[in-house]
Amino acid sequence: MSDTKPTLLWLRRDLRLSDHPAWVAALEGGGPVIPVFIHDGAVEALGAAPKWRLGLALGKMVQTLEARGSRLILRRGNALDVLRDLLAETGAEAVHWSRLYDPDAIERDTGVKAALKEDGVQTGSHIGHLMFEPWTVETKDGGYYKVYTPMWRSVKDRGVAAPLKALDDLRPPKNWPASDALVDWHMGAGMNRGAEVCLSYQIVGEEAAQDRLAWFMDGPINDYNTARDRPGIDGTSGLAENLALGEISPAQCWHAGQRALHDGAGGAEPWIKELVWREFAYHLIYHTPRIATRNWREGWDAFPWNEDGATPEVMAWKQGRTGIRFVDAAMRQMYVTGKMHNRARMIVASYLTKHLMTHWRVGQAWFDQHLTDWDIASNAMGWQWAAGSGPDASPYFRIFNPETQLVKFDAKGNYTAAWIVEGHNAPSETALSYFDAVPRSWGLSPDDAYPRSPIVGLSEGRQRALDAYRDRSF
Repeated sequence: MSDTKPTLLWLRRDLRLSDHPAWVAALEGGGPVIPVFIHDGAVEALGAAPKWRLGLALGKMVQTLEARGSRLILRRGNALDVLRDLLAETGAEAVHWSRLYDPDAIERDTGVKAALKEDGVQTGSHIGHLMFEPWTVETKDGGYYKVYTPMWRSVKDRGVAAPLKALDDLRPPKNWPASDALVDWHMGAGMNRGAEVCLSYQIVGEEAAQDRLAWFMDGPINDYNTARDRPGIDGTSGLAENLALGEISPAQCWHAGQRALHDGAGGAEPWIKELVWREFAYHLIYHTPRIATRNWREGWDAFPWNEDGATPEVMAWKQGRTGIRFVDAAMRQMYVTGKMHNRARMIVASYLTKHLMTHWRVGQAWFDQHLTDWDIASNAMGWQWAAGSGPDASPYFRIFNPETQLVKFDAKGNYTAAWIVEGHNAPSETALSYFDAVPRSWGLSPDDAYPRSPIVGLSEGRQRALDAYRDRSF
């Protein structure tokens, strides 16, 4: 292509300037590069919290690019139509993007690539969202891994390309196409009053993500193996939201973890394993797309789960008023921060799917709406792991006891004190914030009494689940 013709860079979940193969490839075309983000059907379908968080990321990217003499062109519509319009308006002859791996993204991107090639447009898709692309990781028989540990063993000693340096010259065009205003997209509309409460808990943008990684590597990673299970302390990297939107790359995290491992950090390998757990989730959603919407283990299709998300028991779960303090604290943390500690996620998912005998899809859909670190593959796999219907799943007979888990991992009560008002003479600000974040229609107040007894008792719920499991063969 001519070195005077622009190239379009279609940004999606890769909102950064460093370690960005697609951006580097666009610059190698020789001409100006026009970064573009498209508000298409995939964006429109996002839940309230992840859409709002994406809006924050886009706002930060707009500021970053403008400070560097570039811009982010925002357009709304069908992705192929928008790209064709921009190609015509700018005279661009190529489009580059970073690959995504969920079924809807693959269908869209495959169609876009085929159509643009038919139009005579040069296209390039590049790695960036994962370290190990799904088709490059195979069992000895040439299949895909259905269990995490063998996959970990197969990739742990693989080389991961060193992260690419931050871009110096963004090579902006002299003339820019028109752009929508981000404010007109109303990305936070679904959050209502919750947005103001959640905002201070978000780590937004590439610079903030890199600072958080540096903080974690500077000390907390040493204790990660034990601290990660204690929800009452800040013992994890907290980078899930940034990885989900590509504000930091998994390769950057991998190499930082490897340096820490080399330096003797005790928690480095467990943390690196969590990066591969994320890869495993995408490995599965690529090879078995059904995991996003259906039971991965088909033998679970006839299991008698409740699928009504509005029963009194499920509503108590949603509102953080089950009478089970670990579950309630976790749900309230999600409304205030947009996030939930990983140990807590296992507890709330187990309680919903096992004690309340409610389909994992009900919980998955609720998390889809309320997590600012939402990730389609990790959320789907996590829920099916907890429910027992997924690959590498927790055995169906493993039913977490939230009370013993709380004693084990929050012995001093820091977590519940941080998120539950009831029963405290001087409740924490974080706990009080819950009542400012949740819908007014719930009619909840700090003056409400805490439930006297669990909505479903632990022994009762456990036995009911076990009885249902014994009636079926898995």
